[in-house]
Formats: sequence, structure tokens, C-alpha cells
Amino acid sequence: MVAVAAVAMVTPAGTAQAADGTTPPKMADGFGLTQVGTATGDATNFYLTVTTPEVAGEQHIKIILPSGYYADPGRRYPVMYFLHGSPDDPIQQNYPALSMSNDMITVIPDGGARGWYANWLNQKTPAGAQNWENFHLKQVIPFIDANLRTIATKKARAIAGVSMGGFGAFHYAQVRPDLFSQTASLSGDIDLSANSMDLRFAVVASLIDAQGGENSPYKPAVDSDAAFGSPYPVFNADWRFNEVDPQQHMEKLAGIGVSIYTGDGGGSPGTLEFWVSGAAKNVKARMDALGMPYYYVNYGDGSGWGTQCNGDHNGGCWEQDLRDLIPRLERAFAS
Repeated sequence: MVAVAAVAMVTPAGTAQAADGTTPPKMADGFGLTQVGTATGDATNFYLTVTTPEVAGEQHIKIILPSGYYADPGRRYPVMYFLHGSPDDPIQQNYPALSMSNDMITVIPDGGARGWYANWLNQKTPAGAQNWENFHLKQVIPFIDANLRTIATKKARAIAGVSMGGFGAFHYAQVRPDLFSQTASLSGDIDLSANSMDLRFAVVASLIDAQGGENSPYKPAVDSDAAFGSPYPVFNADWRFNEVDPQQHMEKLAGIGVSIYTGDGGGSPGTLEFWVSGAAKNVKARMDALGMPYYYVNYGDGSGWGTQCNGDHNGGCWEQDLRDLIPRLERAFAS
């Protein structure tokens, strides 16, 4: 008997696979991404650490493959890109629902503690390079298509996110509608207009490290205008905020499936969900005015939304959002 070592192999483009189905697939560097060390995790749930000139430091990319990915090497899959909130990390995105699909690949790229899924206006802050939009749209997506068995088309690509990631999901679908057929916001900051100054100031608070303290995730503090310029609606000084505000540009999502999930924070202004709920209502009103179709869920206090949701800004509600969203995406991909 000849012993055969467990190895990973790369077959033609987009078909990286683990030979024994127990280790993460070998993925080749490219598109400006350089891997640091080896992948961490198992064959179907793992993360990479990469560097890129577009963003300072090391970034994680978490990948969840369907359980049957290795059993049928000829099959290709649609992809959901899932964007985390602030100040999270892809490694922390452990929602059980994200592993429930056998029909699509899920990719969770790093968005930074306060990257805001944007190319920052000021690239010379103590935070260093902050071109998150370039990182995700020009590097991560082609890197995934080159290394995994994806269906590399608009029809087979969705983008969704929670909180800050909800903003990112709508923003990316608006700036690159050629890439995505579905987008979803889960308690997202999807109205950054002057009507939602509370959410504008949430952006500013993350930039200037208003939280402070030794263990704050928002260090180093940067200028309040570093990402989107001035937040103040005086003499059009806030034009960059208006330019990236999803609510003011919903017409750019024409032909894309739009899903919005929100609670109400128990109706208390002291909860973040209360404010993002207002943003969701503003976006809904805008889509109604445009005559656009959408899927909208306001689960209120969460009492009828799974067993762990209290209507607030937390993972218990987002898990149930994903349990509703993922089967809907699967049906859309299959249609």
C-alpha cells in the first residue's frame, strides 16, 4: 500500500479544491492580494489573511462553501457577499444561517472597524490607506472568481450586510449595478441624508474615536471629514455624504432585487435600531415614490421573529433575517 499525503490542488481557473476534502482549498494570490500564512479553518468554513496596497494592515476574508462543494467538482455556484458591521471582523460572523445553504458560496470580506465600505477622501490620516471600495470590488470579487467554482455573472451574485455593512451593500450595488442582481440591508445605515443626521454623526463618531478609552476599536482617531468630507448641510458642504447616501439614489437599483430588514428597538430613541428603523422607512418611502418593487420586513419588537430577536440591533435578530433572506436568494439564483 502506498501512503498518499493529503494535499491541495488547483485545477483550471476558478476550481481550487482540497484533494481530501478536509482542508481549505489552495488559493492563488492575484488582483493585488497577497496571502499571509495559510488559511485557517476546515475545508468548507475558513478564512484567509491578505494584504493589499489599497488598505493598510492585514485583512481577513472568510469563505463558507456548500457542504457538497467537493463531491461534484463540475458544479459552479452563485455567491453572496456578506458585509459585517462596525466594529466587527469577518471571523466574528458566526451566524448559523450562513452555513445553511448547499446552493451558494458565502464570502465575508473585511470592512475594517470603521471603513464604511468607501474609498476615503483623505488617504493621509494615521489610519493609512483606506480604499475599501477598491479592495472589495476590484480585488476580492475577481480573486474569488479566479480561485473558486463560482458563476461569475451579475445574475449569480448578491451583496448583503448588517448595520454599517447594510450601507455597504446598497452603496456597492448602486455604484456597480453590473455586478449584483440582489442586495439586502439588515438594520443598515441606508439613509445618510440630512434627514438622518444621527447616522451621519455615527459615522463621524467612529472616525474621531468618540468612544475613546484604551480598548476602543476605533483607534487611531482621524479627522471627522476623513471618509466623506463635511457632514454639515451648509452651502452644500455635505455633497459627498449626499453622493454616497443610498436613500437618495435608489433609482440606481432598478432591476436589482432589494430586501430591507429592520426592527424598531422597542420604540426607544436610546437604541440604535430605533434610528436605523427610521432610515429604512425613509428608503421605503423613496422606493414607493419611484414605483420600485422591494421586499420589506419590519419585525418591530421581534416577538414574532424567531426565538432570539428582541427587535434591537443585534445578532439574534440578524440570524432570523438571514434565515429568511438566504432561501429567497437561492430561489432568485435558481429562477
